[in-house]
Amino acid sequence: MPATPPRPHRRGRRLLTVAAGLATVAALTAASPAAAHGHPGHGHPGHGHSSRTVDVQLLSFNDFHGNLEPPAGSSGSVTELQPDGTTKPVAAGGVEYLASSLRTARKGHPYSVTAAAGDLIGASPLLSGLFHDEPTIEAMNKLDLDVTSVGNHEFDEGATELARMRNGGCHPTDGCYEKGKKFRGADFPYLTANVTKEKTGKPLLKPYWVWKQNGVKVGFIGVTLEGTPDIVTAEGVKGLAFHDEVETINKYAKELDKQGVKSIVALLHEGGLPANGAYNYDCDSPAAGGGISGPIVDIAKGITPKVDALVTGHTHNAYVCTIPDPAGNPRLVTSASSFGRLYTDTTLTYDRRTRDIVRAKVGSANHVVSRTQPKAADMTALISRWNTLAAPVANQAVGWISADIPRGTGPEQPLGDLIADAQLAHAKTLDPSTSLALMNPGGIRADLVHAASGAEGDGVVTYGEAFTVQPFSNTVNLVTLTGAQLVSALQEQVSGPNEASPKILQVSDGLTYTLDQTKTGAARVDTASIRLNGEPVDPAATYRVAMNSFLAGGGDGFTSLGKGTSPLVGSDDLKALNDYLTANSSASTPLAPPKADRITVVK
Repeated sequence: MPATPPRPHRRGRRLLTVAAGLATVAALTAASPAAAHGHPGHGHPGHGHSSRTVDVQLLSFNDFHGNLEPPAGSSGSVTELQPDGTTKPVAAGGVEYLASSLRTARKGHPYSVTAAAGDLIGASPLLSGLFHDEPTIEAMNKLDLDVTSVGNHEFDEGATELARMRNGGCHPTDGCYEKGKKFRGADFPYLTANVTKEKTGKPLLKPYWVWKQNGVKVGFIGVTLEGTPDIVTAEGVKGLAFHDEVETINKYAKELDKQGVKSIVALLHEGGLPANGAYNYDCDSPAAGGGISGPIVDIAKGITPKVDALVTGHTHNAYVCTIPDPAGNPRLVTSASSFGRLYTDTTLTYDRRTRDIVRAKVGSANHVVSRTQPKAADMTALISRWNTLAAPVANQAVGWISADIPRGTGPEQPLGDLIADAQLAHAKTLDPSTSLALMNPGGIRADLVHAASGAEGDGVVTYGEAFTVQPFSNTVNLVTLTGAQLVSALQEQVSGPNEASPKILQVSDGLTYTLDQTKTGAARVDTASIRLNGEPVDPAATYRVAMNSFLAGGGDGFTSLGKGTSPLVGSDDLKALNDYLTANSSASTPLAPPKADRITVVK
């Protein structure tokens, strides 16, 4: 067994508090359409302690990212497939509603466990991020989360800060946020099976955890994607090694099996790309537009049949699919989108004689965290308390916009252009010779929404809203690149590790090129079309380029950007954005959304 003992768990308390509190929670006003695998429903007769089988309810979600308040803009809805084949957006998310959904779902289920697949924290809106995600951990405790894997964003502030999230204590530099209150940490285990300390080779935290109730045992193995160091700052993963997901899960599944734990679930922070974006489509029916691709497919096919189900994340997609295990038998793979907009309800039928899950009886469905249901009062109080602490900072106006400036769905994003322009403007104050700026799309976490929020007027951009867009505290870095390195970086958007899932850099005004999606690999970037202020990029010339510290370190597979010379570090990227908004907008002359016409796309 792992050396680190689990913290005291609150399962016994849950059975008391939830039973008392559920009487005040109304049922969901609208049931979600049935998803794949025909969820068998709740309250099956004949599955009590005296029978051979018992239904274990597994509630799961992933990629919460500190979204305590309902997410705004496109981040605050999910796509729902209608009976006639059309789709519609449905408003979803917010921890007040997630708590109500989970508490309602648990009714009538004496055997219920709640798990998550990483990225609960990190890249969070200001309400959580300003306080180093202590509010989110507090909310997860109130949700009665049982266990989670780590995701890549759990390492945004390094292993020491992750340990504080787990064990509690006040922040080493900010201190305690409320007088007389000390952050107590997570009541649930974080699992880091494939993350080891380089010096000792031992797992950073527990590799697995076993849920037990009335003789029923279900083991949970938690891993993050092996490529975490490629998408997290070097400081965040310093001293750590990240190992193959399949090999790690198989290793600990064998260990659990030897201990007599035959029912096993993998919590895996890596995911797939569904063929259909609707949360309730039939993933296993090609006729219904089903199917899934991406890293999870090969990973799932390699994981030992000892593992009965995979709860996944990272890609922020919604799916309930089956992927065959190495023995050729179908196995459930789920993901509940992101930001607390969905939760997955899975029934695992446990055979007391074999101590294993009856795969043929496994059922699962994703459900909307509807905003038409009653809010959980304890979460409303939590949000109000932390909002009071955040208000002096969050409500400061930093700029004005004339319409929504979204991240968008195409290769080029209006908000990406704005951020790149802001970083270029900041860089020019440090070095007037700076020619261009590049921004990674994954660093843009939310839309800038024109509509009023709270007491502000329409079009006002507050510090809190800008923080939600760029919550990472990266710095704006300047480096010198050759023209050849710049061209290589643009090709790396669609080749190498980014070939299957391109990461299109957002570019500042003046840089233009053609992206030909009819081609493959690096050829998708038409090198002859690359222009800077109308002139071809000279491979032999040098250019001063601004980017955030993540890209300057070669993050997201952009190794060419990591080869820049003559580095110069500026202010943080949020300050660059806020300064740009303040300098280029006012209440009478708000900033218009960029046209997003710098990258010409050929389809």
